[in-house]
Parts: sequence; structure tokens; C-alpha cells
Amino acid sequence: MFLTIFLAIIFCVAITLMMFSAVAFIQNTKFFSSAPKEAREVLVPRDKELFYGARAIGWVLMSFSFIMIAGVGIVSIWDGFRSGYTFFQFFLRFVSIFTIYKIYDMVYFDYFLLMKYHFFQFYFPETEKVYTGRKYGYNIVSQLIKLLVIFPAASAIAAWICSYISTTLIK
Repeated sequence: MFLTIFLAIIFCVAITLMMFSAVAFIQNTKFFSSAPKEAREVLVPRDKELFYGARAIGWVLMSFSFIMIAGVGIVSIWDGFRSGYTFFQFFLRFVSIFTIYKIYDMVYFDYFLLMKYHFFQFYFPETEKVYTGRKYGYNIVSQLIKLLVIFPAASAIAAWICSYISTTLIK
């Protein structure tokens, strides 16, 4: 279980790095598809870099984030194979990682960064009026659907595939 918690923390760090590189360095509005429609409508495309080389730094950080996410997947599956995990053990590992990430996302990204510290609004001040007066982020319903339906379903599918591979192909 300690490895699962550690992997969940690494996953959260990777997603944070991805968000930071997209918002602060790359600043391409295509990365903000999960933002509310009213915020996307007022976004002004940034043609000029924040400073020379900012986008290159952002893409390096984004690539590192993808590598970290892939590493979490590889280590969690490999350790499960090595330890002879059953379907339930794989499922518990995957759903734990996703649940810890989603709670982190809802608390840290949506509440603290977006609403309390105005991180996104600092880099895209034109969106300030969209978030004024809100007490929480903008997508609590979709966040809860991911937490309670999509992530458990994806975890079950991944656990089924991993347990199938573990019992039929590896042994």
C-alpha cells in the first residue's frame, strides 16, 4: 500500500507539473479545453512567449510530466505482476491512485490555485471576471462523475486486463 500511495503522490506531482508548464510557459489556449466555456471564450491567444525560451522550457517540463505518468503506470503494473496481484488488488491500486489524484485536483487545483490564489488568472487576467464570486471551481459535477463513475470503471477495466495477463500469459 505504501507503493500505491507513493505512486499516487508522483502522479499528482506529474499532473501539477503538466498544468504549470501549460499555463505558465507554453500558454497555448488549446490546453484549456477543460476550462468553463465562458473562460475559453474570453481567452486571448498568447503569440509572444513570456520570455525567450519559455515555450521550450514548458515542452521539456510537459515531456517530463508524461514520462512520470507513464512511469507510475509501468511501476504499478509491474509490481502487481511481480507480487501476483489479483483483480481486486489491481483494482484497489488503480482506483486508489485515481481517487487520491482526483481529490487533490478538486482541492488543490480547483479551490486553492483557481479560486483562492488566482494562479490561472495571473497568467490570463482576462478570465478574472469569469471566476469572480465563485466559492469553488467551475466543474464540481464533472469532477464528481470522474471520481465516482469514470475512474472506478477505468480502474476495473485496467485491473481486468492486468489480472488476465497475470494469470494467463505470465504464469
